[in-house]
Amino acid sequence: MTRIFDFVASLIAILIFWPLMLIVAIAIKLESKGPVLFKQKRLTMGIREFDIYKFRSMRTDFDKDGVGVQVKGGSNAITKVGKFIRKTKLDELPQLFNVLNGDMAIIGPRAELPRRLSSYTEWEKEIFCVRSGISSTASIVFSDEEYLMDQVEDPERFYMEQIRPYKIKLNHYYIKNKSFFYDMWLIIATVLKILKKIENKQVVKDEKLLGEHLELVEATKSY
Repeated sequence: MTRIFDFVASLIAILIFWPLMLIVAIAIKLESKGPVLFKQKRLTMGIREFDIYKFRSMRTDFDKDGVGVQVKGGSNAITKVGKFIRKTKLDELPQLFNVLNGDMAIIGPRAELPRRLSSYTEWEKEIFCVRSGISSTASIVFSDEEYLMDQVEDPERFYMEQIRPYKIKLNHYYIKNKSFFYDMWLIIATVLKILKKIENKQVVKDEKLLGEHLELVEATKSY
C-alpha cells in the first residue's frame, strides 16, 4: 500500500510542483554557473547505492567529488538561492523523481552517504530494512540541524559523533512504529514543522528519546 501511495503521490506532486521547480532551476542558473541539479551516491533499502537528486545549493568549486562534506548553515560555500531553498526544503523537490523510480519513499530514514557505512554497527545497519525517504522522524526532530552546525567549529565531527548516532535511534523508533497511517501523519508533520506549527513531542512519544535532543544541543559547546 505504501509503495503504491508513494508512486501516485510523487507523480501528482511532480505535476503540481513542476512550475515551482522550474522557477527554482532558473534562479539557480541565474545566480551561479554550473548544473541546476546536484547528484550524489547514497544508500537505500538493502544498502543499495543509487543516485540522489537535489537542487544545487552550493558553489560548484566546493566538494567537487560529491563526498558530502558537512558544512555550517551560514557557510559562504552555500549560494544565496541555496540558503533559501535549503531553509524552505525546496532543494529536496527533485527527490520526488527518486521516489517515482522506487529508490526512495516519501517517508523513511534519510539516505546515507556510502563513505559513512564503515562507521555503522550491525544494529545501526538495520535501518536499511526500509527505503530511504525524503522526510522522516529524524528529519522533523532535526529541523534545526543547520542552526546546530553553525554553533560548532567542526561540523563533520559533531555530525558523526553526536547527530548521526541520535538520528539512527530516531530511525529505529520510526521503523518500530511504522505504519501507513504513521507515514501519513509524518507527511503532514513535515509541512507543519516547516511552518513552525508543531512540536517534536507530537511526532515522537518517547520522552527519554526526545530528551537526548536537548543534551545534544548542550553538546555543541564542546565542539
